[in-house]
Amino acid sequence: MAYGSFGKFIEALDQAGELKRIAVPVDTDLLITEWADREMKSPNGGKALLFEQPIVDGKKSEFPVAINTMGSPKRISMALGRESVDEIAQEIQLILKAKPPTDLREGWSLLKQGIHLLQARPKSVKEGACQEIVHKIGDSNAGAEAFSLADLPILKCWPKDGGRFITLPNVHTRDPETGARNVGVYRMQVFDERTTAMHWQIHKVGARHGKRYYERNERMPVAVTLGGDPAYSFAATAPLPDGLDEILFAGFLRKKSVELVPCKTIDVDVPADVDFVLEGYVQPGEMRPEGPFGDHTGYYTAVEDYPVFHLTAITHRRDAIYPTTIVGVPPMEDFYLGDACVRIFLPVFKMNFPELVDMTLPPEGVFHNLVFVSIRKQYPYQAFKVMHGLWGMGQMMFSKYIVVVDEDCDVHDTSEVLFRLCANTDPARDTTIIKNPSDSLDHAPTEQNIGSHMGFDATRKLPGENYHRQWPELLKMTDEASKLVDVLQKETR
Repeated sequence: MAYGSFGKFIEALDQAGELKRIAVPVDTDLLITEWADREMKSPNGGKALLFEQPIVDGKKSEFPVAINTMGSPKRISMALGRESVDEIAQEIQLILKAKPPTDLREGWSLLKQGIHLLQARPKSVKEGACQEIVHKIGDSNAGAEAFSLADLPILKCWPKDGGRFITLPNVHTRDPETGARNVGVYRMQVFDERTTAMHWQIHKVGARHGKRYYERNERMPVAVTLGGDPAYSFAATAPLPDGLDEILFAGFLRKKSVELVPCKTIDVDVPADVDFVLEGYVQPGEMRPEGPFGDHTGYYTAVEDYPVFHLTAITHRRDAIYPTTIVGVPPMEDFYLGDACVRIFLPVFKMNFPELVDMTLPPEGVFHNLVFVSIRKQYPYQAFKVMHGLWGMGQMMFSKYIVVVDEDCDVHDTSEVLFRLCANTDPARDTTIIKNPSDSLDHAPTEQNIGSHMGFDATRKLPGENYHRQWPELLKMTDEASKLVDVLQKETR
């Protein structure tokens, strides 16, 4: 199911009982964050929130604010047009099984071919709803009341944030040499009515594109979209491999090609049905201090220099809704996006690791800090083989702690995993520490972007793993006794 607009998605949430409408005026300075944070931390992620009267600098904004729209298993499934995200994993598995790949590279290649076969390629159109209203920055006819970033209900999320931040932008860039497109989500601190920071970290594709423009000493065109089909934002946050186009993947998710329209002031194409488009450029070599920002780590990230985005135009729908999110001490909305990514791409991981049974990133680990993996163990040191393999896969390189357990352990039950970790490991024998790139936002390493990672083998030990005793049997009640007690308990109710 493809949503023709972000508003259509909001309507679907409302009809499904997944939306709370907030009719009273609520300030975008801290108060929406506090309200949303309470909702996100309520059972099962609470409800999506639509603030109908957001207040910016004492004035009511003309645009409603939507938040927590993907912050539950049901809502992330609805965002992707499925009853469950597991359906997408099954679709990917079918593509991969069409011709069994011999390695990971071939698997990704086959996956891309499969997406093409499903006719997910984008289509070019001349006009779109995202350009119903056009505001060109610096237009002499605009007068003193010219439209700008100040007219958008952009949140100040946390008390010590450096300012207001656009937190759910889809940033569209293009490689100047190959023409390859990328869409990523990079936070944007508002400096003034016409400029923001562009927080693409050193490991991100947007930063790589920027470097190539800098080397050519050319102004870099950048478009930022907000809203539209929620599949766009999910695709932009997904850890896709190089060469797999986010717009193409979004088309696969929504089972309908994405229509792209040219921007008004720069040479970049964007989805025609989004709610807002911020057109502009990044000037090579221009940097400004960005931050602090209350981040997904649960801490404020430090002030650092980042590129500056200059606005040349804002276009939007007449009925635009401003989508946003907040990050902080987990659990938050971003957990459900990360969990969906793991579940959707699990077939690809299993292709490279046939022994892999299941995998999860617990919310306490704020994405990269903690990974639980269960495997069917057949030979000594197999757990370490899986750890090192995962550390070599894309953004999995940031995984600070990996815990590997046996197949009979439910990795989604943190209590059970910790029980196995404490019961089945000898620290000297069953751990490994490696040097690896670290998440730029991780404040713990001594040096930014460089740190150590640790793996725990919490599986049963086999001969050859320096264990010289008989491994004990895990306690388990007989099926017969369990069934008898089930009957007895029903009789006593």
